[in-house]
Amino acid sequence: MSKTVLVLTPHPDDAEVFAGGTIAKMVAGGARVIIVIASSGNKGSFEYDAETLAAIRREEAIRAAAVLGAEPPVFLEHPDLELALLPPGLLREQFVRLIRQYKPDVVIAEDPLYIAEVHPDHRAVARAASDAVNFCHLPLFHPEHMDEGLEPHFVVEKYFYTPDPAGANKIVDITDTIEKKIAAMAEHKSQVRFLVEEVVRQAQLAGLDLGATLGPMVEDPAAAMAWALRSEAAQIGQRAGFAYGEAFRYVRFHPIVEGLLGSS
Repeated sequence: MSKTVLVLTPHPDDAEVFAGGTIAKMVAGGARVIIVIASSGNKGSFEYDAETLAAIRREEAIRAAAVLGAEPPVFLEHPDLELALLPPGLLREQFVRLIRQYKPDVVIAEDPLYIAEVHPDHRAVARAASDAVNFCHLPLFHPEHMDEGLEPHFVVEKYFYTPDPAGANKIVDITDTIEKKIAAMAEHKSQVRFLVEEVVRQAQLAGLDLGATLGPMVEDPAAAMAWALRSEAAQIGQRAGFAYGEAFRYVRFHPIVEGLLGSS
């Protein structure tokens, strides 16, 4: 039976950066994938005003999702860098509602246990997603949803992406989908330019010559991003004997249930 996968992310490019290979692999296996983007991403640029950037990033996200084979994203359109400032519980309620609407078998989100995360939007989404996915099956948790015909739903598989090697217990082999991950990320042209330019600016402040290290790639943001994604995926994959991988903290049932399954 094919699965439904819901991906809960803060910004238009996060699904591709952290789980693009896994998403493409799940789609290839017959899954239906819906990416939810909490913010408009309207502050990450050195070249556009906020309104223009939000419109650009929305179109880029739609194209990137199509490359992965996912459905057009769900846009919550909160302001970038302000997710932690939303009314308490709002983001969590929106995620619970979406889980009950789509009834996913799998949810992918950032790991709330990754304590080194510096971006407030990432921290906000990680916590809200964790709360939502762990309690959306309780009928008294946002009972108003049932008045709209949205029933409680238990999500069996939780993939929490994490940069922390100690926190990851599952590495997905994305050797067959690394190029699709890179192609999807390349659709985020404005974000790719921004991310590469930020690194270049910091390198210059540090007195480094990136041209000596990266060569022509320093003038080609798409090539630099492809190199970075491929290098990171190679490092992760090496830990499990794969050419390329993506790392997650994978959770299914309550530890007692998992223990009984393991002993049966």
